Amino acid sequence: MTDFSNPDDNAIKALLGATKTIALVGASPKPERPSNGVLKYLVDHGYDVIPVNPGQAGNKIHGQTVVATLADIGKPVDMVDIFRNSDDAAGVVDDAIDIGAKSVWMQLGVINVPAAQKADKAGLTVVMDRCPAIEIPRLFPADWHID
Repeated sequence: MTDFSNPDDNAIKALLGATKTIALVGASPKPERPSNGVLKYLVDHGYDVIPVNPGQAGNKIHGQTVVATLADIGKPVDMVDIFRNSDDAAGVVDDAIDIGAKSVWMQLGVINVPAAQKADKAGLTVVMDRCPAIEIPRLFPADWHID
């Protein structure tokens, strides 16, 4: 694989519908930060969201207890949503592979093709440079909520 292509809309819709537990890496308690708004959006749509931020571990963001690392979660994770810079995404992808996550989602502006290729090779579904809080209303009815 010399480059990377995101899954098509049907595959992204299937991924979002099958995902129940999301680890959100780079979660911020600051309301003005995109990770804060996306975390709230995902919780409001029924996902079990685990915020990951070593500087906030033990605190709560939108009612969810923050953990320091992916390894601290202690239960299966369907998706790792990455709010880190593109270079840092590689380490998060390695951690996602290590915990057995089913997918990694690199947020808008987070582009790391080698990391995406590594995750794909390890069997994870990969979405890059997109936001689930944009994709969900685009792909699902207005009243959609995860079961």
